[in-house]
Amino acid sequence: MPLPLLETRPTALNARVGNFLTASEETPRQLPVALNGHPPVSDALIEQAYRQIYFHAFSVDREPVLEMRLRSGQISMRGFIRGLLLSDKFRQDFYRCNSNYRVVEQLVGRVLGRPVYGEAERIAWSILIAEQGLPAFVDALLESPEYLEAFGEDQIPHQRARVLAGRAIGERPFNQQAPRYDAYWRETIARRAPAGGGSPWVVGAPRPAWLAGQPSPAMRKLWQGIVATGGFVLTGFVLWTVAAMLSTGSQG
Repeated sequence: MPLPLLETRPTALNARVGNFLTASEETPRQLPVALNGHPPVSDALIEQAYRQIYFHAFSVDREPVLEMRLRSGQISMRGFIRGLLLSDKFRQDFYRCNSNYRVVEQLVGRVLGRPVYGEAERIAWSILIAEQGLPAFVDALLESPEYLEAFGEDQIPHQRARVLAGRAIGERPFNQQAPRYDAYWRETIARRAPAGGGSPWVVGAPRPAWLAGQPSPAMRKLWQGIVATGGFVLTGFVLWTVAAMLSTGSQG
């Protein structure tokens, strides 16, 4: 039997204000008025949804099936966001590259548009991920009263500015507060590195075992320079010899 979600309280009054900054990724956008049963979806709206979830909108990472279903009205923008969060791209490049705590920070910021309410909320959602997996966490966020009240079915999630004492504007953009990778992923990559450790491109660093017997980068560059110089000299010598032979033959 899974444990119930732990109760958490906001760490501030959580008073939200409109964002008076220039148009950016944090600008609220929603689908236009419905025509023939479903609202039309522009490329700009779809790209903003990608940037909200993926940090970018590269064509190679697009989900054409999800886009088709969104444009045809089979799913709402909330369903489109859910599909992106459960896609292979998100699992490979985000979910598997971070701890559960980091995943909670990223998804709460990108889906609910606010930072986590301290360690209590981070632990509560992490327990849900550990017991029921990523899909259960995504559904809990998208079906929460907070999400439905803030964004509904057709609005793209965005960062909600908060009133801060002594400051004229709200919080920093989420991309600046919580980059995609942090020290946890760098340490994980270091642990997975081949035996011997160290970077072969850093002077004085120990060479990994898988590079044993191979020349160092500095020696490799020196050898490439010698080969290139020798090639130019040899080519010049051949051309000079051919020119001399042709001039001798014309004189005879």
